[in-house]
Amino acid sequence: MTETPEWQPDVLGEPFRQLTLPLDDDSEGPVVATLVRALAHHEWWRMPRPPLEDVDVLYVHGWSDYFFQRSLAKYWTDRGAHFYALDLRKYGRSLRPGQTPGYIADLDTYDDDIAAALSAMGRPLDGSKHERRLVLIGHSTGGLVLSLWAGSHPGEADAVILNSPWLEFQLSAVTRVAVAPMVGLQARLRPLETLPQVDFGFYTRAQREARGADLDVRPEWRPEQSWTVHSAWLNAILVGHSKVALGLGIQAPVCTLLSAKSAVPTRWSDDLTRADTVLVVDDIARAALKLGESVTVERVPGALHDVFLSRADARDVAYERLDRWVMGCLGTKRLPLSPATYD
Repeated sequence: MTETPEWQPDVLGEPFRQLTLPLDDDSEGPVVATLVRALAHHEWWRMPRPPLEDVDVLYVHGWSDYFFQRSLAKYWTDRGAHFYALDLRKYGRSLRPGQTPGYIADLDTYDDDIAAALSAMGRPLDGSKHERRLVLIGHSTGGLVLSLWAGSHPGEADAVILNSPWLEFQLSAVTRVAVAPMVGLQARLRPLETLPQVDFGFYTRAQREARGADLDVRPEWRPEQSWTVHSAWLNAILVGHSKVALGLGIQAPVCTLLSAKSAVPTRWSDDLTRADTVLVVDDIARAALKLGESVTVERVPGALHDVFLSRADARDVAYERLDRWVMGCLGTKRLPLSPATYD
């Protein structure tokens, strides 16, 4: 008989706990995802009630990354929400010896990781109604993954928040369309073939400059330079980008937070600590408008690719913009309107 996994202490310390989520094996052996949680605690007799006490948050990280953002979790638990973060298969806490870090050949495969996480949160995808609202938060590649998931699972999420989501290829949509057939062929013939990339580690350095000793990460889970890119993985990303370009029809309101500008990290300068050095933010802002009918785009001056890891002044703006949107969208339970309410 298989034992049911239990919540264990997490590497981040209290109040964080982690739960291993077994998934189906693949060609590299046993596969797991890992769910991290920080639960809000408030006495039932205290008034007023926390504004987000009926909210569950699910966060998904980006490429060559994992969840370590304590402050982001605290923002939500301070307002009464339960915060959960998912380290996807072959990332962070879920990476096992012998596995290719971050490798996936189809982003839809992450549906299994998300389904396992939601089930552990008490939200199985069985068509049942839930008393608690669900907020999805995705950073970079995680923003692409959750956008695709929200579009294909209408009615599940009550809000989607994207932190510099990777919604378009860095070399433009025209280039994506041109190279996609070649990458797709390469993915079919040689899925694990490595592709050239240039990463001098400047983004990691920019985060260290911006956060100093506050940036406490594990290099084995978040390397100085990003992981090796494989052809099947890049093809999966490009397929996701093409779906975004066609429109995802996300029903929930979407908030996309981005830096005000991009910078090309060819040589080090202090400018790299106040710009997105990973994505072309203007292209992402345009692509975000294809996500659904209710989309807010917030441009944060001086922000890094992860806006919540920026210097203090930009980070404060990012949290202020986030709070304004969250409280306007989720701060209170909305009353149902009859068709003739405002005739």
